[in-house]
Amino acid sequence: MAEPLRVLRKEWVFAYLLLTPLFVLLSVFAFIPALHTFWSSLLSKGTARRPAQFVGMDNYDAMLADPTFWLVLKNNLWYAAIVIPVSMALALLMALWANRAMSMRAWVRCAYFTPTMLPMIAAANLWLFFYTPDLGLLDQIAKLFGAGATNWLGQPQTALGAVMVVTIWKEAGFFMIFYLAALQTIPPELRDAARLEGATRWQYGRRVLLPLLAPTTLFILINALINSVKLVDHLFILTKGGPNNASKLMLYWIWETAFAYMDTPSAAVLTVVLLLGLGAVAIFQFRYAERRVHYQ
Repeated sequence: MAEPLRVLRKEWVFAYLLLTPLFVLLSVFAFIPALHTFWSSLLSKGTARRPAQFVGMDNYDAMLADPTFWLVLKNNLWYAAIVIPVSMALALLMALWANRAMSMRAWVRCAYFTPTMLPMIAAANLWLFFYTPDLGLLDQIAKLFGAGATNWLGQPQTALGAVMVVTIWKEAGFFMIFYLAALQTIPPELRDAARLEGATRWQYGRRVLLPLLAPTTLFILINALINSVKLVDHLFILTKGGPNNASKLMLYWIWETAFAYMDTPSAAVLTVVLLLGLGAVAIFQFRYAERRVHYQ
C-alpha cells in the first residue's frame, strides 16, 4: 500500500514541477498585475504633494455616474455584436469557397489571407485613404452614381461603422484559415452518404457540416471576443475615438484615461470591469457552450 502512494506522490511532485514555469509566468504577467490593478482602483489619484488615499468603491461609483462610460460600453457592445458574427460568417463562406476544387485555388486562398498579413497600422492607413472625403476611393465610386462626398470618419453616424468594416476586412481572412483547416479534416464520404440519402446542400450543411465545425467555431468565437475588446491600433489612425466619443472603445478609453489624462485609478477601475466582463463571458462559454460541442 505504501509503495503505490509513494509512486503517486512522486508523480504529483513531477507534475507540479512541470507546471511551475507556467505558474511563475501567469503570476508575474497575469495574477499579480490583476491584483495590483484592483488595489489601484480602490485608491485616489495621488500627486507629488498629496499621496494616494484609500477611497474604497468611490471610483466605481464615479465610473457608473459617468455618461462616457455608458457610451463607450454601448459602442463596444455594438462593435462586438456586429463584427463577431459578420467576420465569422464571411470566414466560413470564404473557407467553403477556397476549399472547392477549382483552378488557381492557391491564389484565392492567398488573396483572402492577404489582409491578415498586413500590420494593423498599415491596414488602417490604407483604409484612411479609402475614407478620405471627396478624394477617397469610396467617394470616387459614389460620384459615379451621382452621390456626394461623405465624411465617413468625421460624423458620429458612420464613424463606428467605418471602423467595423476595417476590422471585418482584416479578421475574416485570419478566421478563414481555421475553418479551412477544419474543412479539410472532414471525410468526403460524409457528403457522398448525405447525397445518397437525398439530403440537400442546406441539410448537409446544417446537419453535418456545422456540427463538425463546432469546435473550430468555439475557438474562433473566443478569439473574436478577445479581439473585440483589444482594438487600439485602428482607432489611433482612423478616428482617435471621435467624433464626440462616437467610435471610442473600452481598451482605447483605458489607455486614454491612464496615459493622456494621467488618471491611473479611473483606468484601473475600467480595467477591472473589463476583466470581470471577460471572465463572465469565459465562464459562460466553457460551462455552457462547450457542452454543445462534440470533439469526437
